[in-house]
Amino acid sequence: MDQEKILIQKCKNGDIHSFELLIESYQSKVFNIAYRMLGNAEDASDVAQEVFLKIFKSISTFKEEASLSTWIYRIATNVCLDEIRKRKKENIISMNSTIQLEDGELNIQMETTDPRPDEILEEKELRDEVKDAIGCLKDEHKIVIILRDINGFSYEDISNILNCPLGTIKSRINRARNSLKNILLKRKELLKKHHV
Repeated sequence: MDQEKILIQKCKNGDIHSFELLIESYQSKVFNIAYRMLGNAEDASDVAQEVFLKIFKSISTFKEEASLSTWIYRIATNVCLDEIRKRKKENIISMNSTIQLEDGELNIQMETTDPRPDEILEEKELRDEVKDAIGCLKDEHKIVIILRDINGFSYEDISNILNCPLGTIKSRINRARNSLKNILLKRKELLKKHHV
């Protein structure tokens, strides 16, 4: 029996220390998913705590048919989507909020050595623009872009996390990328018109 399975069994028996060891490697990925979905660190931290509380409370029902990581990321995406739905009902979500990002976090590849200040600013503006555009996507498109293009999950992983057929995931990612491209192109056109 491997180490993870041993820890899962101990968790099912209520061992808190084993639970802490078990989730240690998942914490940053869960936070990252929440941060991308919700847009700020404070909300992401709250949601991540809620995710791990939910995992702790329901670990005894984990059937071990799927991998633990798939089960954890499924719970994380569901909690994030629930939070987004709740906010929409309360009308407090702002898709145009300016969000501070850590350098390179969006994984936009811009090969430079010792960038000049104007290049750094340009890169940050591009990251902010893409981040803002992702925020404008429908929830089902936003989550697949975040899981695939930002967090690097495979199509199979996403299919398992979202409990959705692989073909549906592939077409959803394709539609999400097209929507994102269209949003960015429309914004580019608007900027051109304003600068003429």
